[in-house]
Amino acid sequence: MSMELVEGVELAGAVAGGFAGRLEVLEGPTGRRRWPDDVKARIVAESFRPGVLVSAVAQRHGISPQQLTTWRRAARDGHLALPGEADGPGFVPLVVDGKAVDLADERPVEAKPTPETGAVIEVEVVGLVVRLPAEMAAARIAAVVSALKALA
Repeated sequence: MSMELVEGVELAGAVAGGFAGRLEVLEGPTGRRRWPDDVKARIVAESFRPGVLVSAVAQRHGISPQQLTTWRRAARDGHLALPGEADGPGFVPLVVDGKAVDLADERPVEAKPTPETGAVIEVEVVGLVVRLPAEMAAARIAAVVSALKALA
């Protein structure tokens, strides 16, 4: 069986001497690909921008719109972290008497051994404000905060 090279394509015996039929050239990756989560997250974040079409983003990145829709669903369900999302709980500013306190600028202050009578700790979650007496045990305050987080 003779082999010859025709414009970079090897053709076998009978086909080499006659009509080869249709030759399909596949461009780009074929088959299954594994996408790193950070790449998926960037593509999904791009598709969530206002006014952007999912099909246009998918075409730009060489994936099917169905695949991108699956990734978007995973992001909405919390299975894919998008860029800019916090990995863990964030910090909120400390507010004392209605003024935000920058702890980096403050010098350490000695803690009072017992809270003032009538002192109150306010915890606000999603518009719900709970006022707790400052004398309450730290474990009890933590339990109340956990219960509030479950409501949010």
